[in-house]
Amino acid sequence: MRKGLILGLALALALPASAQEAPFGWLVGDWKTDAVDGKVTAEHWGPMQAGKMTGSSVTTSDGKTGESEAEWISFDGAAAVFTASPDGAPPVDFREVSRGPTEIVFENAAHDYPQRIRYWREGELLMGEISMKDGSQPMRWRYRRVK
Repeated sequence: MRKGLILGLALALALPASAQEAPFGWLVGDWKTDAVDGKVTAEHWGPMQAGKMTGSSVTTSDGKTGESEAEWISFDGAAAVFTASPDGAPPVDFREVSRGPTEIVFENAAHDYPQRIRYWREGELLMGEISMKDGSQPMRWRYRRVK
């Protein structure tokens, strides 16, 4: 019995991808902001598969596509890495600096703007914020689940 428990624990520790999938389940889904001055932002996050979670963000203004961004979260060891490629630009990485049950914060102090990306849940809402590393110049999004 004890050998089975030790073997099971060893196997669980040897499979980090499955252990890493659970922390971001709260982010999975299709999300949309309420319209503000004709602008709506929609985000999609798929479930973690093989250690990578893919997402996308599209902002429309009066029904016309404006900004779009390919996004993904992967792992470098135990740390999550958020990668963004806005409007087809070269990808930029932001490393995890903190994580809670329904929150994740990434930073890249070498990037011009943003330097900090934060996602968290407030009940049924998904919140997103970008800012400088010190929290200045924040831009915030409030998403409702659409699927």
